[in-house]
Amino acid sequence: MAQARGVGKKYVQAFFKGFFVAVPVTVTFLDRVACVARVEGASMQPSLNPGGRQASDVVLLNHWSIRNYDVQRGDIVSLV
Repeated sequence: MAQARGVGKKYVQAFFKGFFVAVPVTVTFLDRVACVARVEGASMQPSLNPGGRQASDVVLLNHWSIRNYDVQRGDIVSLV
């Protein structure tokens, strides 16, 4: 019984160590490199959400290009 508690405690400690490493890495990645966003509504038709369908499109927003001023003609820019 005591051995089972020791094994369970190891798993809990490993989970929290991984959690406290993964959360800051994920937040930094989403803030600095790229994030995923949903496009809804008619504002971007016909390029995104073609045909007026109810489903939304998913896009990858590249923060890296914006930080390096690598925006070219034809790129879609998202402002919040």
